[in-house]
Amino acid sequence: MLSTGLPQGAVPKLERPGPLRDRVYEALLELVTTRALQPGQHLVESELAGHLGVSRQPVREALQRLNTEGWVDLRPAQGAFVHEPTEEEADQLLTVRTLLEAEAARLAAANADEAGVDALDEIVAQGLKAVASNDVTSAVALNAAFHAKIMELAGNAVLAELAAQVDRRVRWYYTPVARLRGGRSWTEHRELIAAIADKDEQLATRLMREHTEHTRHSYHERAKS
Repeated sequence: MLSTGLPQGAVPKLERPGPLRDRVYEALLELVTTRALQPGQHLVESELAGHLGVSRQPVREALQRLNTEGWVDLRPAQGAFVHEPTEEEADQLLTVRTLLEAEAARLAAANADEAGVDALDEIVAQGLKAVASNDVTSAVALNAAFHAKIMELAGNAVLAELAAQVDRRVRWYYTPVARLRGGRSWTEHRELIAAIADKDEQLATRLMREHTEHTRHSYHERAKS
């Protein structure tokens, strides 16, 4: 086992199109956001290069970019480490997420058609199956897909662009509380769908605000459990 300690099957395959440094960056970012690489974990260039089947140079470039974006900390004479988010960082990001998602829910209630509501229902059905089988990775991905679909149904390109900027970091924070939230999160999703289907903008806004606040509180509570 290499000291990077990646779970079996966690390393994504590098897609061929595009510059190698960008593909390595995306692969490492995915490993960080899914917590295959844990906060605080030491990142050894040579071992990551071996996992990804590349030379050390694109790994070094990717780590520098991830450092600039706040995903990785480069420490003099020590090397690279996955960033350990503070409670304040998480709180600020999840608070902004609440504002964006609440407005998206309101717009989705105003604009969504039957096909859009059906798509949300299908995601929830898959999410409940993931929870039932204790498949946290799939549950986290489906949770992200649910919120992305609502953002799409909102039909506001600027709002979607802002949400995309925080999406991966939200997944990073949501992963450690996915089990804690469990089926309750998907029950809340169903309530949201009902409000959107009824075109009740006020209710959809309130439910989404409460839903995202539950996640924020769960993130802070996880450290106490």
